Amino acid sequence: MVLYPKILRQYDQSVNTILQFCPDFFCCGSPVVAASSSAKAYIWLPTGSDSLTSDDEGPTTGSTLRLMRRDPVELEIFKHLYHSIAEEMGAALRRTAFSPNIKERRDYSCAVFDGAGEVIAMGDHMPVHLGSMPMSVRAAIDAGAMEPGDMVMLNDPFRGGTHLPDITLVAPVFVKAHGGVARVRTNSKVRRRGRPRSMDPEFYVASRAHHADVGGTYAGSMGLCREIYQEGLRIPPVKLMRRDAMDADVLAMLLNNVRTPEEREGDLGAQIAACHTGAERLREVCARYGIKRARRAAGDLQDYSEELMRAFLQRVPGGEYRAEDFLDGDGISERAVKIAVEVRVERHNEKQRQVDRAARGRGRPRPMVTVDFTGSDAQVAGSVNAVAAITYSACFYVFRCLLAEDVPAAAGLMRPIRVIAPAGTVVNARPPAAVAGGNVETSQRIVDVVLRALALAIPDRIPAAASGTMNNLTVGGIDPRTGEPFAYYETIAGGMGARPGKAGVSGVHTHMTNSLNTPAEALEYAYPLRVRRYLLRAGSGGEGKFRGGDGIIREIEVLTDCEVTLLADRRTRGPWGLSGGTGGAPGKTFITRHDGSIDRMPAKFSTGLRKGERITIETPGGGGWGRAQRLGGGRNDGNRSRDSLSGGSSTPAARPQAYGRRRHDAASR
Repeated sequence: MVLYPKILRQYDQSVNTILQFCPDFFCCGSPVVAASSSAKAYIWLPTGSDSLTSDDEGPTTGSTLRLMRRDPVELEIFKHLYHSIAEEMGAALRRTAFSPNIKERRDYSCAVFDGAGEVIAMGDHMPVHLGSMPMSVRAAIDAGAMEPGDMVMLNDPFRGGTHLPDITLVAPVFVKAHGGVARVRTNSKVRRRGRPRSMDPEFYVASRAHHADVGGTYAGSMGLCREIYQEGLRIPPVKLMRRDAMDADVLAMLLNNVRTPEEREGDLGAQIAACHTGAERLREVCARYGIKRARRAAGDLQDYSEELMRAFLQRVPGGEYRAEDFLDGDGISERAVKIAVEVRVERHNEKQRQVDRAARGRGRPRPMVTVDFTGSDAQVAGSVNAVAAITYSACFYVFRCLLAEDVPAAAGLMRPIRVIAPAGTVVNARPPAAVAGGNVETSQRIVDVVLRALALAIPDRIPAAASGTMNNLTVGGIDPRTGEPFAYYETIAGGMGARPGKAGVSGVHTHMTNSLNTPAEALEYAYPLRVRRYLLRAGSGGEGKFRGGDGIIREIEVLTDCEVTLLADRRTRGPWGLSGGTGGAPGKTFITRHDGSIDRMPAKFSTGLRKGERITIETPGGGGWGRAQRLGGGRNDGNRSRDSLSGGSSTPAARPQAYGRRRHDAASR
C-alpha cells in the first residue's frame, strides 16, 4: 500500500493545474488528479477504476467530478496540531501526577473535541478510555452551561463513564473570551441546553485517569461486587471548578469518601493541569490561524476520517460474519458468560455507491457496517457488566486498527458503522449493575469476538487472540511506614496474538489497555510490597507458522497484612489461534501461604494476605497463527484442540446445529 501521494503529471499548465491527492488514497491506493484554483479544487475519480494509467487523459463519460474544498496540506498540518495538543496534555498529566498508576503505568487519556462535543484528536493513550470519552463529554455538555474557567468532573458509568475509578474532567475552551472580544450575556434566546448562542465554547478538552481508589467495599474499588453502590463513589457531572476556582465542597465530598485522599487530590490536580495545557494550546492555534480556520479544519477532519473509513469498508467483502466467545465467569458464579456478535457488511456495487454519495451530500449517511451483539448473555450478578460506552469504544478501537496509522482518530471514523448493543445485556448493562470488570475484562472479550468475526471476512488482516485479560490486581491495607491507608492497582501484561506474517510480541499490554508495567523500584518505594519474581512465561504462546507471544510471571510479596483482589480472565479458556495455529496457554494464579502451602485461585477473587505471603500471577500467552509444518510434543500437542474460537465447534456434525441459515460463522469454522 502506498502511504504518500505521488504527482503523476500535469494536464494543463496554462490554467495552473495543481495535482493533489484523494483523501481516500491511504486506503484505496488510487491516485487522482485535481484541477485547482485559488477558490476551489476538483478531484477526478474514474468510476469503476482503482487507479489512473498513462492512457487516462481527463474526465470522461461515466466519471465523477467531486468538489473538494479542503487543502490536503493544511488538513495534515491541523491533524498533527490537534494530535500534538492531546499528546502534550498527556505529558502534563503524567509529569504532575502523584500515583504510580498514572505516572508510571500511564493509566490516563486525553483528547480534544470541537464545539459540538465531537472528538477531533486523541492522544496515543488508553483505547478503552478514548473511544468512550465522547460520551462523558456529551454528558457534561448536557448537564448544563459551562462558563470560562469551569471544569466538570464525572465518573458515572451510566452517563458516559466506564467504571468508577476512571474520573473524567471536561473543560470548555472559550477562545474569543480570552482574546478580548466582548461576550453578550442575556437571559433571552437561550438554546435547548440552557446556553446563549454567544456563550458556546469553540472547543472542549478532556482528561481521564484511573484513580487507585474511589471508595467502596474493597480497597482499590475493583472488587467482586453485586451492584454499583458497593464499588465506590458514583459522581454525576458536577463542576469541580467554577471560573478558575476550585469548588471546595465538591472536592471535600470526594476526598472524604476515598482511602487515599492526598493521592487523589494530587492526581486530580494533574488532570486539571492537563486540561489547562490543552486549552492554552488551542488558543495559541486559533491566535495563529484564526478561529474560523481552526474550526473549519476540525470539521474537515471529521469528514476526512469518515471518507477513509468508507473507502476501507468498500474493500471488505459483503456478508454476515458471526462469532462468539466467553468470559470465564462473573466472579459470583463460575458459569461462562457469552458474548456474541454478528458483523453485517453491506454488499457494494457502483449503483449503491452512487446512492451513498448522494445520501452523504444530503447529510444522511447510510451505515456500511452493523456490529450487532444480539444474542449476548443478559447482565450478570458480578462486576463484569459493560456499559454501552465500553462496547462502542471496543468497536471504535477494532475498526481504527484496520486503517493506516496516520488516519485521524476523529468521530467521523464511526459514521459508517452502527453498533447494536441490546439494553440489559452484558454489553449494555443497566443500573444498578456492578461494572468495575466490564471496563477491563469484558472490553477485551468484545474486541476478541469482533476480530474473530472479521477474520472470516479479511483473514489476512486479523491477528490471533491476545492474552484477553488485563489481570487487574489491587492491594490495600495500612502502610506500616506511615500508619496511613494505601491502595495499589496495576494491570499485568500477557502475550500478543501472532499476526499474519509476524509472531506475537511477548509480555506486552494489548488491545484496550495501552499501559506499561509498574517498575519494581517504583512499586517497592511507594508501597509495602516486594517483587519476588518478574519474568516471561516461556512456552505459553500458541504454536503455528507464526508463534504467539509469551505471557508473564509476576510474584509479589506483601510486607504487611493486606486485602488482595484480582479481576482476571482466560483461566479456563486460553486465547484462540487462527488459520490452524494453536491457542495460547490459559493463565494461572497462586497464593503461597505462611506454612508453605500453595492455593490455586480462580480468575476473580478477593482474599486476605498476611505479612510475608505471596501472590503469583501467570498471564496467558497469545494464540498462534497459521498451521506449523511440524508440531512438537508436550504442550503443543495438547493445544491442537484450541485452534479456533473458544467455545466454538469445528466438527462437521455441529455446524448445522449451531446456525440454521447459511452464514459466515466463526464457531463452525
